[in-house]
Amino acid sequence: MMSLGSAIGAGLFVGSGQGIALAGPAALVAYAVIGLIIVSVMRMLGELAAADPNPGAFSHYVGSALGPGAGFMMGWIWWIQMTIVVAAEALAAASTLHGIVGVMPPWAWALVFMVVFTVLNLSGVSNFGELEFWFSLIKIVAIVVFLVIGAAYLFGWTSEPSPGLSNPGEFLPHGVGGIAAALMVIAFAFGGIEIIAVAAAETADPGPSVTKAIRTIVWRILIFYVGSVAVIMLVLPAGDPRIESGPFEGVLEQAGLPAVATIMGAIIVIALLSSLNVNLYGASRMLFSLSDRRMAPRIATRTAKNGVPIPAVLASIVVGFLMVPATYFWGDEVLERLLSVVGSTLLVTWIAIAAAQLVLRRRSDRDGTALPMKMWGYPYLTILTLLALGGIVVLALTTDSVRNQVLSTGAVAVVLWAIGAYVDRRQVTPGRGAR
Repeated sequence: MMSLGSAIGAGLFVGSGQGIALAGPAALVAYAVIGLIIVSVMRMLGELAAADPNPGAFSHYVGSALGPGAGFMMGWIWWIQMTIVVAAEALAAASTLHGIVGVMPPWAWALVFMVVFTVLNLSGVSNFGELEFWFSLIKIVAIVVFLVIGAAYLFGWTSEPSPGLSNPGEFLPHGVGGIAAALMVIAFAFGGIEIIAVAAAETADPGPSVTKAIRTIVWRILIFYVGSVAVIMLVLPAGDPRIESGPFEGVLEQAGLPAVATIMGAIIVIALLSSLNVNLYGASRMLFSLSDRRMAPRIATRTAKNGVPIPAVLASIVVGFLMVPATYFWGDEVLERLLSVVGSTLLVTWIAIAAAQLVLRRRSDRDGTALPMKMWGYPYLTILTLLALGGIVVLALTTDSVRNQVLSTGAVAVVLWAIGAYVDRRQVTPGRGAR
């Protein structure tokens, strides 16, 4: 439920509309492609996490496979990414709630959410897990209801006439460049599902728990995302402003259910806050792991009596608090910038996970190590996934609107890798070759 909670947030409820606006009907193909990639990546991650549950998750695995510098880079990039996502979820929830009830400006709602969920994450993992279960359940039920209503409308089973297949419009309204830009937004939409590996270290029976979760979650995510995008494109006419401003509420309004659309808006706020909750948890545990491996300031390993790494939680919420005054001055532009930044960092994460699984699986097979869960079609499907991710990177590099984003992320990854390798060498005791 935590993995669903992280993945079903701003990326779906806000980013899906932006992806459709950028790529048109081709967005459905893009969602399917990214969805299949994430199914493959999650299976790889399941193999790694079931065999070696660790709060550092893929940072730990990448470090084991490719060296400490790579582990340092992966941990810090993912932590930075999660702190940005926490801010994006808070701003998206604030903007949505302001549109429903008003009362306070979006920046004020965002500040309230930041305070409340910081306190919640400091209260202990059992309280956090219980609340997140119910948060995730609410939005899963809401998406299922949305898909049922959308299908009923399209098949002509409601009082409103069905548009049939007349709405999607031109397949590629903005050309290949539109798809490349949409891919970054769509990658962000699927981001967060990998948090399941971070949470594994704090479960009572991590091996079986991770195996079960991976086997059941990936196809649900694919159905939820691809199904929702298909309904939005078929119900709302191409160019409808509601596609970007509020696609889920727009579909329900179009189906003649404005009251249900308002309820959906409230559920979307819960969904976004659920995602904020989980991503703050994931960011704090990653920082704790980096600190425990001497890749971050040692203060981040300090925990309270309830086991919560308080300094790590507080450091992980800083970006969210900084976005509050930024939203006060620049409004919705802040959220749009945050949504566009994260996609390329997720590509780095997925490429690193696939590379680590390729190396560590070969190592396990060589040593005869039994694995609780195995990647399908190894090594061929892993290699195919890496090639697909590489193709997305190449496409992005040939597109003006996202080239700088990808190059900047690549440059940051290289610099962090170099810093990590330098820090690791400094920590080796001269003459002994050990930490």
